[in-house]
Amino acid sequence: MQALTILILIIDFNLNTDLSKWNIVNDVVMGGQSRSQIELTEDGHARFSGHVSLENNGGFASVRYRFDPLSIEGKKFVKILCKGDGSKFQFRLKRSSNEEHSYKSEFKTSSKWETIKIRLNSMEPTYRGRKPDLPNYEADNLEEISILIANAKEQDFEILIDKIWIE
Repeated sequence: MQALTILILIIDFNLNTDLSKWNIVNDVVMGGQSRSQIELTEDGHARFSGHVSLENNGGFASVRYRFDPLSIEGKKFVKILCKGDGSKFQFRLKRSSNEEHSYKSEFKTSSKWETIKIRLNSMEPTYRGRKPDLPNYEADNLEEISILIANAKEQDFEILIDKIWIE
């Protein structure tokens, strides 16, 4: 008999998804000139796209989603059903939106739909590009996720996201 896996759905994009809680946070907060946007495609997927610029010490673009706190104790993975452009992205999360640091894991995309599987306890703490002296993420609470691109190069980018869940 197979064990039943209980998943926690963070987001399942469709044509009626409200994107008002998804916020763009680019390097312009530090004087950079990168630009990005999130929008729904005609198929109901989220498209996060834009241009990363290295001008004025820039170099990143991100989109952030805050939600009511979720208990994810005992869960092992976050999964992202996505289709990218071959670029490397970061998936980030926070226990609480009040925390300064977040936890990150990098993943490379392809031009095909794929499920990215990230082990939660492998996600390393990060704060402003540095690794604080904190342990890796311990899956307990979750209140914010983000997708970030920062590959130390000027580039256009695009990633389509269908859904994100925890299991």
